[in-house]
Amino acid sequence: MTTAPAPTPAARRPRWRQRAGHQHRAGPLTRLLLGLAALVSLFPLYWNVVAASHSGERVVTAPVPLLPGRRLFDNLAFAWNQVDLGRALVNTTVVAGLVALSTVLFSTLAGFAFARLPFRGRGALLSLVVATMAIPPQLSVIPLYRLVTDLGWVDQLQSVALPSLVAAFGVFFMRQYLVEALPAELVEAARMDGAHSLRVVWHVVFPVARPAMAVLGMLVFVQAWNDFFWPFIALTPDGNPTLQVALAGLGAGNHSVDQAIVLTGALISTLPLLLVFAVLGRHIVGGITAGAVKN
Repeated sequence: MTTAPAPTPAARRPRWRQRAGHQHRAGPLTRLLLGLAALVSLFPLYWNVVAASHSGERVVTAPVPLLPGRRLFDNLAFAWNQVDLGRALVNTTVVAGLVALSTVLFSTLAGFAFARLPFRGRGALLSLVVATMAIPPQLSVIPLYRLVTDLGWVDQLQSVALPSLVAAFGVFFMRQYLVEALPAELVEAARMDGAHSLRVVWHVVFPVARPAMAVLGMLVFVQAWNDFFWPFIALTPDGNPTLQVALAGLGAGNHSVDQAIVLTGALISTLPLLLVFAVLGRHIVGGITAGAVKN
């Protein structure tokens, strides 16, 4: 009497458990759930476009419109000229770009120092840097405004950009990434080959940290683009505003605020971010995936 052969390890493996490197194929339920999630995520942007294409009275009248109207281009032209959104867009691009570049550079250097450079008090200093994240930014408004006033920087872009050139979150983020992604042996090998600190950073640290630098740059750029609290204090809508400060004075009339014009301005401020994500999103995701694979 013959016995059935023992099941192989592959046969005993549950269907839901896949081998390493094997790609899953999305089923109908997964595609349906992803489609619903995409619709829910895109609906606010769609309704923003719809509201921007109607008059202010129609937007606040029940039931709210769900189909586009015919006033989109008129509202865009009115919002663009009412508060000089062109200048505000340029100012915001300059500030957000400068803040993103400086934060990525300084955070990467500090993260490398905390991750791979031994020095006395490293742990205590890192704890101090992380502890500053718990301090509400509102506490520093008065001394920061007095400093800006003494320097004569009121209503100047440097008053918004310089206080944000580096962030504790960026330092901690890059330190955590480099601890895992940058082996100490790689740094030691570069040292043994005669590379000085600047060359180690340029040829070893930056290539390894590139995925995290891209993610951090995107996060900081979006945060600086949408920042309102401090720019609203340091800048004026009629002087040298950033985009969010300019939007604060948009749609104001004699007795009421035109909500359609306000939403039109919000649409204008959102489109550059969508363009950045459309152009760089695939590269950022690809960089994260490449950095997460271990040989």
